[in-house]
Amino acid sequence: MTGTKIDGKIIAQSVKDRVKKAVEELKTQGINPCLATVLIGDNPASATYVRNKHKACEEVGIATKDHKLDANTTQVQLNEIIENLNNDNSVHGILVQLPLPKQLDEFITTSRISPLKDVDGLTPHNAGLLAMKKAALVACTPSGVMEMFDYHGIELEGKNVVLINRSNLVGKPLYHLLLDKNATVITCHSRTKNLTELCKSADIVITAVGDRNKFTLTSDMIKEGAIVIDVAISRFQEKLVGDADYEDIIQKASFATPVPGGVGPMTVAMLLKNTITAASLSSQIGR
Repeated sequence: MTGTKIDGKIIAQSVKDRVKKAVEELKTQGINPCLATVLIGDNPASATYVRNKHKACEEVGIATKDHKLDANTTQVQLNEIIENLNNDNSVHGILVQLPLPKQLDEFITTSRISPLKDVDGLTPHNAGLLAMKKAALVACTPSGVMEMFDYHGIELEGKNVVLINRSNLVGKPLYHLLLDKNATVITCHSRTKNLTELCKSADIVITAVGDRNKFTLTSDMIKEGAIVIDVAISRFQEKLVGDADYEDIIQKASFATPVPGGVGPMTVAMLLKNTITAASLSSQIGR
């Protein structure tokens, strides 16, 4: 029996609709929510991502400021731009598009962003708050996955979850979010042994490897009725794909996300939500 498709486009639109109403409310209070983006270099994929984020902001009424920097920008120069944005009261959210050119340090860069404007949820401060169940701004992709569970009324308490990713962007934040919902979480990675056996025992498999040449999640790796969330996206054999063959997985899973059109749209939607949250926080502290 075919499972249920978790359609990220539909769920993302429901988030955008809520954000648009929140933007209108904030504007009645004299707050004009604004997201500043910083793009370094000429990576075509990064440029596309930033462009899509600006378009999404326009759809819901969030103002944007676009900073495009030369590929040879130094760490000192980037730090200065971030500091200026930190001090700009008209800016509520700051997003530095990753990955960065090799001369720039990701940790140093994200650490410079004010935690109150950290709409990517990547600063050490906000990562620490997440571990303590106190974060207001959470990494967009993980929070988007949680929104998908909420939308479909999927109960996480007591569920066994296998999470195939341990990055700061996806795996680690998701681990804490799932734990907060009383799920039992096993984090897997490139050194994990018996991965197939672990996946077969899971109620929910969340995969974010992003390299089909190294890993593919197949239907014989999951149990009947499992839930599969495919966070990965990469180009394989001239197609955009995730870690799993959706058409194969959905025949066995109770719920599954396609790629594209699954988790991807949620990431942008949650960025908009975080920007509104940051704007609300700024009003509470008188900025």
